[in-house]
Amino acid sequence: MAQSSAGNPDVPDMGRRQFMNLLTFGTVTGVALGALYPVVNYFIPPSGGAAGGGVTAKDALGNDIIVSTYLTSHPAGDRTLAQGLKGDPTYIVVEKDSSLADYGINAVCTHLGCVVPWNNSENKFICPCHGSQYNSEGKVVRGPAPLSLPLAHATVADDKLTFSPWKETDFRTGEAPWWS
Repeated sequence: MAQSSAGNPDVPDMGRRQFMNLLTFGTVTGVALGALYPVVNYFIPPSGGAAGGGVTAKDALGNDIIVSTYLTSHPAGDRTLAQGLKGDPTYIVVEKDSSLADYGINAVCTHLGCVVPWNNSENKFICPCHGSQYNSEGKVVRGPAPLSLPLAHATVADDKLTFSPWKETDFRTGEAPWWS
């Protein structure tokens, strides 16, 4: 003789069973979403920074570069490293009229990735690793480096210097930029 489950105290009623299923599903879903959040967030590009996808240039101590202060201590023709796009070292160029150039020069050698120092006495960049040389605008003039140094737009907004990606024609070669 079969007994109905409604009268059996060992079999929970349907309301309790649905509640337990919902609680289990919610817990598993919460744990799965918590584990997937960092993975999904990794693939979403950051939205911070200046207009146009740029970043504020930082000095060696990580402070924003204030243009009015910077120009008082850097003479015409000076090239100083700053933290640029993707954290790469980027040269800030001071023009002959003591204003900032509208471009920055990425300091990473296109041969082996060394940071290329500015040689003021020879008025060019000379790589210490294998002797590649670049002119004052970063165009390769002597190998083994195969390509010129990448450029970045340098703009001033609210007295701060901002670097943004260079996607236009390379003014040094007249060709499309290889780095974009």
